[in-house]
Amino acid sequence: MIEKLLIICVFVGIIHMIETLAYSVRLAGLKTRKLVVALSLFNIIVIVSRTANMVQAPLTGKLGDAVQSKEDLPVLLHQLQTILLAASIGTIAGALLIPSFVSIFSRMISHLEVAGSVPKMMKNIASIHMLEKAKKHVKRPRWIMLSQLRIGGVPKRLLLLNLMATTIYTVGVLSTLYASTLEPTLSKSILMSSGLINGLAMITLAVFVDPQVAILTEKVMKGESTKQSMNKMVGTLVISRLCGTVCAQILLVPAALYIAWICKLIP
Repeated sequence: MIEKLLIICVFVGIIHMIETLAYSVRLAGLKTRKLVVALSLFNIIVIVSRTANMVQAPLTGKLGDAVQSKEDLPVLLHQLQTILLAASIGTIAGALLIPSFVSIFSRMISHLEVAGSVPKMMKNIASIHMLEKAKKHVKRPRWIMLSQLRIGGVPKRLLLLNLMATTIYTVGVLSTLYASTLEPTLSKSILMSSGLINGLAMITLAVFVDPQVAILTEKVMKGESTKQSMNKMVGTLVISRLCGTVCAQILLVPAALYIAWICKLIP
């Protein structure tokens, strides 16, 4: 069971690391002036996240299947809290990798333009010589970057919405899994509600968060705003995302109780 939990935590950490790095894709696009190419290329990396999610989802479901009685609930709760901790660690790892990611990803965009296709680009950069050159683009995060991240200039409502969406997305599936063990007779309807919960998070991100970031990106592209403002936006969004994973820890049990209560009301 410990090995299975460790595998789940690794996959969850990878998922949240990639989703955190997604904030910095626009920075690489601005750096190369190839924003559309950057967004398209990042979809290749997103496939890794989606694959990790497909693998960890049934493994996480097995944790719920192992619950045979109420006495097993504390063990499941501890396991779910460990998974949420892995989400926070993955977010922190993604934040620390942003400087290196922007530098390396910018080079990948340039290689893609030369190669003309992703398979050719991957073939070109897979050589030992190119991998050795990639080491030059690895950058350690500096404390001065964190000191520059002040909320001033970044809409507080945007950060709050991003925090809320991240919290719901992070805790959604795990809270429904825990709720299904609290109310075994309603387990099917509870588990089916996870799609609705995650859907609310995705709608919040798509309608309220992403357009704001896109507007600022366009302003920077046109010279109407500075790159520093974009750096600050990305940095504060990453911090709000990290806070969202922490809030998920707090809301795991209350959310599970609320979901179970809502499903009881459904006729």
